[in-house]
Formats: sequence, C-alpha cells, structure tokens
Amino acid sequence: MIPEIGHFSLILALLMASLAAIAPLYGASRNDQRLMSLAVPLMVGQFLFILIAFAALMQAYLVSDFSVLNVVANSHSLKPLLYKISGVWGNHEGSLVLWVLILSLFGSLVGLFGRALPLSFRARVLAIQALITSAFLLFMLITSNPFERVIPAAIEGRGLNPLLQDPGLAFHPPLLYLGYVGLSVAFSFAVAALIEGRLGPLWARWVRPWVLLAWMALTAGIALGSWWAYYELGWGGWWFWDPVENASFIPWLIATALLHSTIVMEKRDALKRWTLLLAILGFSMSLLGTFLVRSGVLTSVHAFAVDPERGLFILILLALAIGGSLALYAFRAGSLEAGGLFAPLSREGALVANNVLLSISAAIVLVGTLYPLFLDAVSGAKVTVGPPFFEISFVPLMVLLLIALGFGPLLAWKRGDIGRALGMLRLAGLAAFLGAGGAYLIWGPGPVMAFLGFALAFWLLGSILTDMGHKAKITQRPFAPMAALGRLRRVPRGIWGMWSAHMGMAVLVLGITASESWMTEKLVLLHPGDATEVADYTMIFQGVEPVGGPNYTAVRGHFTVMKGSHHVAELYPEQRAYSAPPMETTEAAIYPLIMGDLYAVVGDPDGKGGWSARLYWKPLISWIWMGVGLMVIGGGLSLSDRRLRVGAPKRAAITTRPGPQALPAE
Repeated sequence: MIPEIGHFSLILALLMASLAAIAPLYGASRNDQRLMSLAVPLMVGQFLFILIAFAALMQAYLVSDFSVLNVVANSHSLKPLLYKISGVWGNHEGSLVLWVLILSLFGSLVGLFGRALPLSFRARVLAIQALITSAFLLFMLITSNPFERVIPAAIEGRGLNPLLQDPGLAFHPPLLYLGYVGLSVAFSFAVAALIEGRLGPLWARWVRPWVLLAWMALTAGIALGSWWAYYELGWGGWWFWDPVENASFIPWLIATALLHSTIVMEKRDALKRWTLLLAILGFSMSLLGTFLVRSGVLTSVHAFAVDPERGLFILILLALAIGGSLALYAFRAGSLEAGGLFAPLSREGALVANNVLLSISAAIVLVGTLYPLFLDAVSGAKVTVGPPFFEISFVPLMVLLLIALGFGPLLAWKRGDIGRALGMLRLAGLAAFLGAGGAYLIWGPGPVMAFLGFALAFWLLGSILTDMGHKAKITQRPFAPMAALGRLRRVPRGIWGMWSAHMGMAVLVLGITASESWMTEKLVLLHPGDATEVADYTMIFQGVEPVGGPNYTAVRGHFTVMKGSHHVAELYPEQRAYSAPPMETTEAAIYPLIMGDLYAVVGDPDGKGGWSARLYWKPLISWIWMGVGLMVIGGGLSLSDRRLRVGAPKRAAITTRPGPQALPAE
C-alpha cells in the first residue's frame, strides 16, 4: 500500500508542478496578482508530495520490500543500514526521486525567502522552476517508475553494486545533486530576467547566494567522489578524467566563472549579458551531465547504464531546455541595457580574465568528453581521449589563472595601478622563489612543471598575505599589532571567504603537484616476513588472514611500517568478495601523515606462499582534500556575510531613469 501512496504522490506532484508552471506565467503576463500569488503555495505543495514519495521509497528499502522492482534490483536483506538508505539514490529511478525532491525544495525556498522580489518576477522564476520539475516528473512516471511492483514478490534482492557500498558514495550523489539543482535557480532567474527584459546589480545580489550554495555543494561532491576513487578503487589515483567525472567538473568550472561574474555585475553593473549566458550554460551543462550518466552512452563505475529510450527522452528535454533558453537569450539579450565601463587593467578586468580562462577550460573538458562519442556516432571509430590531452590543454590555462588570482584582489575597481600592484606583490614573488626552492630541498630533482606548481601555489599564498597585510595596514607607522588585528577582525566575512577559497586553491595545487611528481610506487611479490623499502619507510609483510563482514568475505593483508627503528603504523588492506551481486573489490589501507600518505594494496597469491602487493608513498596527497575543505569553508563564510543577502547598496549620484531597471532586494 505504501508504494502506491508514493506513486500517487508523484502524480499529484506532477499536477501541481504543471499548474505552477502555467498559472503564474499567465498571471504575470496579465498582471493578475491572484494567479501570480499561487506560485509559492503550489511550489510548497509539490515539494510535500515529492517528500511523501521519497519517504515511501525509503521505507521500501528499509524494510526490504521485495515486491518493489527497484528494491529487488538494488538492495539485499543483508545490506548494512547505511547502504540500504543510500541504495535509495544509488540507482537510476531512485536518484531521479532525489533529484526532483531537491529541485522542488529549492523552488520552495526561493518562494519563501524571495518575498521581497517583485511579484511578477518571482512568479516567473518559480514557474520556470516548476516547468523543470514537471519535465523530470513526467520522465520518471513514463519511463522510470520507482514504485513498479513485482508479482509475485521476490524472496531476495540482487543487492547494490559493492563499489557503491561505501560511506563516500553514500553522500556523493546528494551533494552533486544539490550543486546541479542549485544551478537551476540561477537558470530560472536568468530566463525570468530575459522574459521581463530588465536586469541590474540587485539581480546579481539575489542570485549570487544560490550560485554560491550550488558551487559549495558541487565542490564538496566532486571532492568526495575523488576521495572515494583514491581509497576504494585501489589504483592509488584520485582523478582520471573519466567522462562521468568530467560531467560534474564542467558545471563546476562554469559555476566558478558565474560566481565571479556576479561580483562584477553587483559591484559595477557590468557583464550583464555574459552573466546571464553563464547562468544558462551552468544548468545546461548539469542537464548534459544527467543525459550522459543516464543515456547508456558512457561506460563508467559512476554511470547508470539504462535503456537508451530513457536517454532519448532526456535528450529531447535537453534540446528543449538548452535550445529554448539560448533562443530566448539570442532574441532578448540585445535589448538589455549595456553595463558599466571599466579599464582592462582593473579588478573587473582580472575577473573577466578569470571568466575567460574558466570558460575555455570548461570548453576543453567538454570537447574532450564528447569528441569520442561524436566520432563513434558518425563514423563508428573508437578513440579515447585520456589524461595526456587534458593535461596538455588544461594545465597551461590553470597556470594563467593562478597568476591572475594573485593580481586580481590587489587591483582597484574600475581602473587599477599595475605599478602599485607589482610593488605590493614583491612578497608574493619572494614566496614563489622560496616555494620552488623548498620543494627541491625536500624532494630533490623533479619535473620542471612540479617546481612551477610550487612557485605558483606560494605566489598565491604570498598575494593573500599581502592583501591581508594591506587591509590590516601593517606598514602604518608606528606599527600597532592590536590595531592591525582589530582591522582584520572588521574585514567582512565575504573577504575572509575569498581568502579562504584562494588559499584552498593554493593548498590543492601543492597536493596535486607533490603527489603526482614525487610519488614512490612499488609492485612487489612478498612472502610473510619479507620487507621492502618505500621512500623513507620499511614495510614488512606479516601475511594474510581470512575475515568476514556483514555481507562479504575477505582476505586481509598485514603490513608493519617502520621508519628506521621507529614503529609508524600497521596497515590492513583487503580483497573482498561479495555474493549479492557477485563481485570482488579492493580495499586499500592508508595511513595519512602530514607530509604524505602510506598506501598499501594486497593482490593475488602466486600459489607458492607469496602475495602480490602495490605499495605507495604519496607526498602531500591529503592536502588535495584539505585544500577543497578550505574552499568550501570560504564559500560558507561568504554565504554567511549578510551584506550579500539582505539590503541593497546605496548608490549616490545615480540618476534613475523612468521604469524599473533592477529588481529590489528588499
């Protein structure tokens, strides 16, 4: 009975979403306040019905209701509770329920917290959001019903892919969906602005928190996925330019560009059309990623390989959403008022350079991801675009981006002084030199690009310290430490957020550079008691033993790690065998240290008492996720800055022409 309630709730949600997509738009065109005011209750209503459906699906998984096909295909009675819960969205049908749940939640939040928006504009934003929800609900009910019954009920389920039975993968999809769907809000704001034909700095002020929230979720979700790949797949890497990885990375690059362009639009009333285009493209790339993951055209441990007919439905949705919004942009963008002017050498100019580099990077990743699929469809030729292509084309752009990140915050708005900025960046130049020299002293010779990476990371850290010192006025004489600290405490949280995010980028670069350039790897065959040297550590193989888990059996290896005569750690890598579904997985043993990770994987026996093993020393690899954490913290600090959410900046000496030019923030 409960699955039927969930199914019926999805039908009611579709009806409410369809009404919310039509009535407010018609009301806005007729200036009918009664119809426009229906948008918020309809959005909240559809969210509640989808929440009921999600709860019904969750209940089916928790009680192992094997009369529901989705539960049979993706669960098992012996699965641990966490993976029964994550199994709800660890499949195509369930992930769509989570998608529309988050989509309707965002629409409801926009309606509830956007009451200060003009009624007609808010009605259009919510109607577009409801239109997207309606399309996904229709797709789900026609092709991907999560409550389809099995008659008679199955005795047992087939289980969840063991690779997905991991805490990292339990939370990875929800975070990515928060990012994807958060960009839908910016998309709805952009399309509504194009329909109304008015745009201004307060539009940027309203949309920026949603973009920031989506960016934070995408950042955390991508990082969680890379961390899972690092410790779960057993090959020692954290990123392989997998097409499905790229499908989430492309929207992140565009969201990063959009986040910075909204700053220019808010501060200087510039880059209006460009910002609208980025808002459209950001969500469009999220839809493209959804198509790639669910169409069956990709083979990946991350992908849902489903019936191509479902992919065709999403492709049609993709064409309508992207084609329709870009057509509207082409038709209406020219009528928007041009933005403010600024010199190329200015804070705005640096942010434009940031946007250009990020957009080109996104285009490169998009081409590298889609080219093999296009070539296969046209000629049947099979090609692979792998890491070498992306590293050759992507890395130089990131070098330029890091240089720009050092300059940008030190330039003035509208017109900057390059001489003054260069003078302030002497500390950053010295830090870059010391960073490259320090890398050589610690790890010795290495690739030229490795030393360049360290130099750029320390350049960015030095520029951040320079900016902090400038705002604290540490050069003021006589120097008063307490007064300087007081000035730093008064710096707005948005600025602290920028510093934290840029510092996180520097730490991320240090982690990537060191781990890729000075990694030590050993592939060895060991017998119990054998020892091998890995970097400065001695790893002694103690043997293997059989162990059991809640729904698997395993062979567990045992390594003792020594550094000289000092005991460092005990490592226990495993080879697991699952029965439902039948599959073997590798569980790496990792011991993190400040300067790097010790990483061990036990392989297959040789039949003579020996076991193969892969042993690694990964310098600074944990700094990758430390850097990402600082970036997310920076986003949170900026999001908590009340100046970015409430009120409008007072602009003196600006003549307001007749008619509305911008959306009021309060």
